Amino acid sequence: MRIVDYELFRVPPRWLFLRLETSDGTVGWGEPVVEGRARTVETAVEELLDSYLLGEDPMPIEDHWQTMYRGGFYRGGPVLMSALAGIDQALWDIRGKRFGAPVYELLGGRARDRVRVYQWVGGDRPEGVAQAAAEKVEEGFTALKMNATAELRRVDSPQAVADAVDRLAAVREAVGPSIDIGVDFHGRASKPMAKRLATALEPHEPFFIEEPVLPEHNDALPEIASRTSVPIATGERMFSRWDFKEIFEQGVVDVIQPDLSHAGGITEVKKIAAMAEAYDVALAPHCPLGPIALAACLQVDACSPNVLIQEQSLDIHYNETSDVLDYLADPSVFDYRDGFVALPEAPGLGIDIDEAHVRDAAGDVDWHNPVWRHEDGSVAEW
Repeated sequence: MRIVDYELFRVPPRWLFLRLETSDGTVGWGEPVVEGRARTVETAVEELLDSYLLGEDPMPIEDHWQTMYRGGFYRGGPVLMSALAGIDQALWDIRGKRFGAPVYELLGGRARDRVRVYQWVGGDRPEGVAQAAAEKVEEGFTALKMNATAELRRVDSPQAVADAVDRLAAVREAVGPSIDIGVDFHGRASKPMAKRLATALEPHEPFFIEEPVLPEHNDALPEIASRTSVPIATGERMFSRWDFKEIFEQGVVDVIQPDLSHAGGITEVKKIAAMAEAYDVALAPHCPLGPIALAACLQVDACSPNVLIQEQSLDIHYNETSDVLDYLADPSVFDYRDGFVALPEAPGLGIDIDEAHVRDAAGDVDWHNPVWRHEDGSVAEW
């Protein structure tokens, strides 16, 4: 068996799919994308495949991963690691199909029977969150996530903090104490604002506070953690086990959120998960993306004992033109029941991509996140 061909498809709302084909006709799918930089990642995927993988046996995945990573003198970062991640997903999909087993069975077997999921509410600039939260709980979800704030000044007003508290309080009142509510700071808060918000939100018992500061300011996490008992989560903009090493050594992060389409794929995130377990840190993979990325997450979730919960993007505010289930021949694989999803049982990633729909939908999709500005015209964190 050799890798003989590949195709890339930019599909709405903002995803990039990779189709990898072998000489015996086996097809593996991956989702290599950086949201808002799909064309850049597309080029990186082409470069990696053309330079290293075309004509090769797809089976030695670890060797291919090391070759693609270490073969470049300049390595790491969101673009190269996302390109590598999507290729890695497709290779595991092929390997699972070759052996007639889900990927998690090739990684040691299941550590659970189903995976808890959470549902997004409220949008980028959170509004209407209490009503949306109540509706999602009525649908059966037991965990939710919302953005804490819109844009924030470096030192913002007491009203900005009060507004964030009021939103969370309204959601807590609407859903009660048995529902978990994650609060995403989205890296929008400076260190002083993160400290104030973490303290102010604590009475309403968030499930976790996510990315309280940008990853380049992870050195501030110990001080933030010292001011709250709320679990701290971060990691969606960290791309390898070497990026995570520092926060494990700090001992202040409770939940890590590597993204299976950004942090080197299944091969790398399984290693990150094992590192986290050694530090008593939970895993909650980041995944506001498409069905291939979610399927890859579930493979790692299935066989990692320290998994807490899984993000998924059904009905998320970005999915205005297409959604996760649109690209699946059998959408029932992602049926959510009582706040959980069952483990995929089909070989490989466990999903059947509707290739005809992918080809029909593919085009010059060029999504970019908005650029927000403060009142004085300076650029704000989105």
